[in-house]
Amino acid sequence: MPVALTAAQTRFLRGQAHDLKALLQIGNKGVTPAFLAELDAVLEQHELVKVKVAGEDREARDAMIGELAEKADAALVQRIGHTAVLYRPSKERRQIVLPRG
Repeated sequence: MPVALTAAQTRFLRGQAHDLKALLQIGNKGVTPAFLAELDAVLEQHELVKVKVAGEDREARDAMIGELAEKADAALVQRIGHTAVLYRPSKERRQIVLPRG
């Protein structure tokens, strides 16, 4: 089940993600099981991740970003151009403490 965030939590996470570099990039192959496995591992380690999405068609990029968030059980924090920010709390060790809603 994807994470539900309040407006204050989303604002906080956008601020945290501002200086992050994109750790993953989706190419022309789209969302593959291997990419989802890598995204799962990166989300578990970092909790907040920037992902670059290739593709010229805006609707296709939006669909890929939505599919990523859904399949990774992550919340879409922000989307700007080709870059999406995803958040999912770690199961083992939480690093990011969200403000109360």
